[in-house]
Amino acid sequence: MALLRFLLATGILLVMHKKWEPPAKMEKAPAARLALSGFLGITLYFILENSGVKLTTASNTALITSVIPLIATALDMLWYKSKLSLLHGAGMLLALAGTYLTLTENGRLHFDSVHIQGNLLILGATATWALYTLFNKSFRTNYSSLTVTTYQHICGTVLLLPLALAEYKEWKMISIQAMANIVYLAVFCSVGRYLLYSYALRKLDVAAATMYLNLVPVIGTVSGTIWLKETLSPIQLAGGGIVMAAIVLVHMKKRKQAWAEV
Repeated sequence: MALLRFLLATGILLVMHKKWEPPAKMEKAPAARLALSGFLGITLYFILENSGVKLTTASNTALITSVIPLIATALDMLWYKSKLSLLHGAGMLLALAGTYLTLTENGRLHFDSVHIQGNLLILGATATWALYTLFNKSFRTNYSSLTVTTYQHICGTVLLLPLALAEYKEWKMISIQAMANIVYLAVFCSVGRYLLYSYALRKLDVAAATMYLNLVPVIGTVSGTIWLKETLSPIQLAGGGIVMAAIVLVHMKKRKQAWAEV
């Protein structure tokens, strides 16, 4: 199903790229980096994540994934010599605390030996996405978000093919409902998500852009309350509020600078 999702997404991106991007020849060095970033952000990320979620809990997965801003920012400081303000650092730690409260109301998660393998796989996926983020930052001055995303999907999808072919004995007919889900994932979670993420990294620094990933468990919890009639506890509500406050805190400095320049 992952292969079908990315094949469809790649097809959509190719059509968009042909329509809106002027033809241009890409040099070998950027092409190699795009291929590597496609492998990291699509192939390896989904291998690790899909394997990890089978061996750990959803709460563990969401909490481990919420450290992406910390890992990406640390790598950004090492790689690009970026500086982290006290305000950004406080915001990231606050968001992590809010995510923890959103995911568990009794203060307990399942980090026991039974889930250790799954937790490590999710941690690997988290580190992979952080590296993918850093690669995307390096492309923002020379190539458009659409070009970067299209080439990454081509490379990442091609590298998924051998894995899908190796599992051909497990292939089954896909129902209409399953196909509809694949189309949804391809359009919104692949094309839309990757394009918007690439665009955000052009406008925001790594710390600010990755902070928004902490909204994923918050939105998931709220969605479960609305559509699945799940109960939202006061602690979870407070956790979501803390995450929102952390994002506002991180962007306060930029807003003040923008107003000062007007």
